Amino acid sequence: MDTYELEKPVWSDEDFEIMGWHDSTVWGMLQNSDEWEYLLDLDYIFKWVNPEKGETYFKFWVAPVTMVFDNTSDVKIHLESSQGHVEIADLYMENPTESPNGKFINHTYRFDCHNGTISLRATGFKMFVRKTPILLERQSLELKERGGVNFGRKINIS
Repeated sequence: MDTYELEKPVWSDEDFEIMGWHDSTVWGMLQNSDEWEYLLDLDYIFKWVNPEKGETYFKFWVAPVTMVFDNTSDVKIHLESSQGHVEIADLYMENPTESPNGKFINHTYRFDCHNGTISLRATGFKMFVRKTPILLERQSLELKERGGVNFGRKINIS
């Protein structure tokens, strides 16, 4: 298995049920107040690969992504890390409520991390895949491999 066939370069809250964030690494978070957005720079694990015969450990198809939450409010961050990094255990989309103007449905997006939580209210999200997923023996890219910390939405898929 030398290549990973990426289904699409931009994912959204409409894909939530088929996505999974377990063990994805958070590299950075940014509040874009001008646009009412909250952005996360993640290493997203697209696929876990079972160990082959004679191997002990999983491999992972990983790519750097930018998650952009729209119309955000009520951002709450409670994290502690002795290792200096944040890994996601799971993401929940809960508590749907109608916006005051009745045009949108807001949800609480709650990231349960191995070392705390990140939660926010938003009308949805888009996840931009910035590079083609690569096969790793670890769950996260090196800083140089991923092109540093980046909140861009430019897709560079080969």
